Amino acid sequence: MVKTLLNRFAVSLLLLAGVANAANPEPVRFALIDPLTGPMSVVGQPALEQLKFTADRLNQEGGINGHEIRIVGFDNKINPQESLVQLQKAIDDGIRFIIQGNGSSVGSALLASINKHNQRNPDDRVVYFNYAAIEPSFTNERCSFWHFRFDANADMKMNMLTDWVADNDDFKKVFLINQDYSFGQAVSEAAMRMLKEKRPDIEIVGNIFHPLGKVKDFSPYISKIKSSDADVVITGNWGQDINLLIKSASEYGVDVPFLTYYGNTPGTITQVGEKGVDRIYLISEYHGDFTDPEIAERQEKMYKQTGWDLYPRVSVMLEMIKEAGDKAGSVAPIKLARALEGLQFKSMAGDVTMRASDHQIQMPTFISVLKNNMSHGAEGTDFNFHEVAAFNAERATLPTSCRMRRPK
Repeated sequence: MVKTLLNRFAVSLLLLAGVANAANPEPVRFALIDPLTGPMSVVGQPALEQLKFTADRLNQEGGINGHEIRIVGFDNKINPQESLVQLQKAIDDGIRFIIQGNGSSVGSALLASINKHNQRNPDDRVVYFNYAAIEPSFTNERCSFWHFRFDANADMKMNMLTDWVADNDDFKKVFLINQDYSFGQAVSEAAMRMLKEKRPDIEIVGNIFHPLGKVKDFSPYISKIKSSDADVVITGNWGQDINLLIKSASEYGVDVPFLTYYGNTPGTITQVGEKGVDRIYLISEYHGDFTDPEIAERQEKMYKQTGWDLYPRVSVMLEMIKEAGDKAGSVAPIKLARALEGLQFKSMAGDVTMRASDHQIQMPTFISVLKNNMSHGAEGTDFNFHEVAAFNAERATLPTSCRMRRPK
């Protein structure tokens, strides 16, 4: 009799635990694998803070299908091998959603490792959300069902940028300077190929590479730009490498336009200030005009709360993941991934689509130039980027060579 009562009591406890778990589902955790210390933390730390800032807002809206969103930072020191160490730590800790953006060399290592993990562990798969590693191959010949990119790839950006350059008769001599790794090489190759097609009269007067994140003094490179008689510079530099490049150009009186992929990297505006006005251009889903008051308010709140400016695509990424999870009614990796394919979403960056064929986001893109006396300044200043050209999502798109292999 006592044994029967104890058994019934144990069953009741299990049922109550099940009800409690259903009412309070486990949090869904995301591992951010990015540089959180060292010279490139200037891009990793803002991403971490933006993810937490966005997660707090989305958790007030119910999280993902009732699951609280939690962001966990893993410092990779911008090193591919260290990134794989951190990836394994995250997997061992039970995290199945990986976020990364800074460094296509890191992205390449993560993509290969996650594909291998998922092949070996078909019942324990991992999804990789990429917000800024934009080497084109990730959504072309190396595309993967388990990878989603939330930024226009390097070729897409260069296609729009060179269209704009081609329409500007003032540009006759172009100087290319990029970081010496796969992404920087992709930027350089695309610029030379597309400029030759669109403006064969333009002369490439320089095409140089430098080590990623290791240059402390850019004056030798600036000297080459100055002596080349270039009238415009194109660079895909990011992190400390764009900060120091632009700063050095200002100090040495190089006043030609710099057409950048990441001229809004934190610290650049503060360091350059007035000398960058009408000279630093940016191609991005971002500009600082903030015509939507809700977005302007979010930017101000983000800066006041964290000391960092808004990264629109980081917020868009997490918002789309939530939308997919809610649509799927699940936070299981494969179900969420399938719901994300082809998802159309109205975001703070405009109407966006996660293209199903290659998992490359299709989104509006802008060219903007640094201005003073902006209504909504960046980095606590009056400076920000003002739109000079706009490309809708259809105009921004490029075909893909992806042949996606999907799980059964």
